[in-house]
Amino acid sequence: MGRRDSSCASAAPSTIERARPGASRIDRDARAASGSAAGRVAEETADLPPPRVVIEAVEPEVDDGRFSVKRAVGDWVEVSATVFAEGHDVVSGVVLHRQEGEDWSEVALAPTGSPGNDRWAARFRVGALGVHEYSIEAWVDAFSSWRHGLARKLDAGLGVHSELLEGAALVANAAARAEAAGERDDAELLRAASARLADAARDGERARMALSPSLRDAVARHPDRTQAARYARTLRIQVERERAAEGAWYEFFPRSASREAGAHGTLRDAEDRLAYAAAMGFDVVYLPPIHPIGESYRKGKSNAPAAEPGDPGSPWAIGAAAGGHTSVHPDLGTLDDFDRFVARARELGVEVALDLAFQCSPDHPWVREHPEWFRHRPDGTIQYAENPPKKYQDIYPLDFESRDWRALWNALLEVVRFWIARGVLIFRVDNPHTKPFAFWEWLIRETRARHPEVVFLAEAFTRPAVLRHLAKLGFSQSYTYFTWRNGKDELIAYFTELYRPAVSDYLRPNLFANTPDILPEFLQTGSRAAFEIRLVLAATLSGSYGIYGPPFELCVSQALPGREEYADSEKYEVRTWDVGARDSLRPFITRINRIRRENPSLRSHGRVEFVHVDNPQILAYLRTAPDEAPPVLVVVNLDPNYAQSGFIELPLADLGLDADRTYQMHDLLGDGRYLWRGARNYVKLDPRESPAHVFRLRRHVRTERDFDYYL
Repeated sequence: MGRRDSSCASAAPSTIERARPGASRIDRDARAASGSAAGRVAEETADLPPPRVVIEAVEPEVDDGRFSVKRAVGDWVEVSATVFAEGHDVVSGVVLHRQEGEDWSEVALAPTGSPGNDRWAARFRVGALGVHEYSIEAWVDAFSSWRHGLARKLDAGLGVHSELLEGAALVANAAARAEAAGERDDAELLRAASARLADAARDGERARMALSPSLRDAVARHPDRTQAARYARTLRIQVERERAAEGAWYEFFPRSASREAGAHGTLRDAEDRLAYAAAMGFDVVYLPPIHPIGESYRKGKSNAPAAEPGDPGSPWAIGAAAGGHTSVHPDLGTLDDFDRFVARARELGVEVALDLAFQCSPDHPWVREHPEWFRHRPDGTIQYAENPPKKYQDIYPLDFESRDWRALWNALLEVVRFWIARGVLIFRVDNPHTKPFAFWEWLIRETRARHPEVVFLAEAFTRPAVLRHLAKLGFSQSYTYFTWRNGKDELIAYFTELYRPAVSDYLRPNLFANTPDILPEFLQTGSRAAFEIRLVLAATLSGSYGIYGPPFELCVSQALPGREEYADSEKYEVRTWDVGARDSLRPFITRINRIRRENPSLRSHGRVEFVHVDNPQILAYLRTAPDEAPPVLVVVNLDPNYAQSGFIELPLADLGLDADRTYQMHDLLGDGRYLWRGARNYVKLDPRESPAHVFRLRRHVRTERDFDYYL
């Protein structure tokens, strides 16, 4: 056990195997000493019958252990399983866990759920970046089984002289195991207890001692695990840093950061926009590609097939005479300017994320230097990108299956390492679903081997199975279909799906309210309130969310007719934005981000529990974190045009609230305070004032008999 190889993925292993010596903290000598105090020789595990315990339905486990579970540093990992044996014997077990390559630690399994369901669980905390491993070991607990039977006979008034002698032998065996493990104090205590249990002259006290908690605990510290069953797979956890699990993202184009109308912005100009985003409380500033843009077949404004003089082209048409994926567009500045930008971001407490778009313009140096890295048509020309009826002659896809694929893959890895060396630890990956799965699994693994702190966001608006598989391969976060989920029923259905095990164990949603590619219909037809509604939903339904600005905070809603694409799209032209506009959503966004920072339940990739409201236009949900942070209740009016009201029903017992007490609801968004009583209470939200409430749960005890509850 403990090896990770392809057999774990391809074979169908038994659910259990015998625990091998050395697989846990009980070492070989302790196992050899599992015989009686009279000196029974050590058993060879090959001579023992198969383990009696069954271990199955382990959670979390992704695709039979083929893929890692995801957690962030400091997170709790709760492992549960169905563990049982035939008959009525008591079973015991542990969860084994360790950072890869280190010694195993253990935490005892405890029963969970309803009695008799054979479900057990234990949890541990992960404290370092990298790969962690875990498994389960369980055994028939002879001493606990004996103790249970003894108690039943005593309750029935039956004689137990023979049973006490059996117990004495079991305790003597435990003493031998304690001695072999170097636990001499326990060994002496257990030897003395064994002698007293065997002493018929102590008949009055033997039974009391046999059932004492102190003896139970001493024996439990030295269990007989010679016939323990070990779960057949060693499972993995990819432990990432906090930013992989939570954060507020702000996307903007540096070339549109100039204060001079129509002028091409620079990275120096973008430093002001960086401070602007930081002041709103964003954690990550994401830049679309900053590389040289090709001249050949350059697109014009609004994706026109041909550019006019002065049109800057699409940043995703990467590569020109000035360089490729490791160069900065000359109009933006130099690599030194970029280094200065990253340093300034660090001073402001913000991280810089770069777009990772693995494609080339016809002018990219690789086209000339490595034509074999591209697909060629029968006439010898290179195949450009197409999405019929659209043609993207300004972009050449890379051929990841070319004869020289190894060199190509390594070149792309070096691109990632180049930017890591310049301080970039977050990458938003463009269209990963159009590149081979094997490439991403390899690239992410190779990157994290040196830099486990790197975060990858998958921009994959694609089929559900493909989106989920990319997350399994190692992407830290994923774009989702949130952009197109607007109604109450579809929001509930979608987020119930995202937060169910095992999906939530490997897929972390990053909810972008808009992108340069997508101006959702809800934002096109709605009002200022429509932007506020989508912001509240994005910022409170997931630990990570993002907006593309300044169009979002300026409530830009003009789209191309019949399309989800911005009119005068910034993808194809330089724009000038009045970020100081008085009607900007900046104060609202700043408040939302402050509420997120002050409430771990909103930042956590934790639970979302939808609560009933008798109005289809009002959505309400509780956000909770595993570290007992105060729950947060979010109530949103999904109608941007009209006030909506209804009765909300809270699960008072789950919240620890008394149905007979009045409790106070403190709205962190509007700062209002409301007195509620019982589970069913009235809400009304007018989008002209605020489309949402964000309530925080607190409890304050005044006296032993009087409680005030705060939400």
